[in-house]
Amino acid sequence: MEYETVGEFLAYIKKKFGEKDKEMVKVTELKRIEQKGKTIEEFAQEFRRVARDSRYKGRLLVKEFKKGMNGNICQRLIKSKQ
Repeated sequence: MEYETVGEFLAYIKKKFGEKDKEMVKVTELKRIEQKGKTIEEFAQEFRRVARDSRYKGRLLVKEFKKGMNGNICQRLIKSKQ
C-alpha cells in the first residue's frame, strides 16, 4: 500500500493502532495512580475515571486499586475483614 503524503500514512497508523495505544496509556496510568494526600473518595473517583478505558476487570482491577491506596488504609481494611 502506498501513501501520497506523510499525513495519509500517519492517519493510517493512528486508525490502525490508535485504540490500542489509548488502552495501553490507560493501563499504564492505572498502574501508576496513587492516593497520596487525597481522601479515599477522591482517589476512588480518579481511579474509576482512569479504569474506565483500561479494560481491566474483577480481581485485577481490585489489585490495582489496593496497590494505589495508602498503606495504612489498606491495612485497616484487611484487619476489619478478620
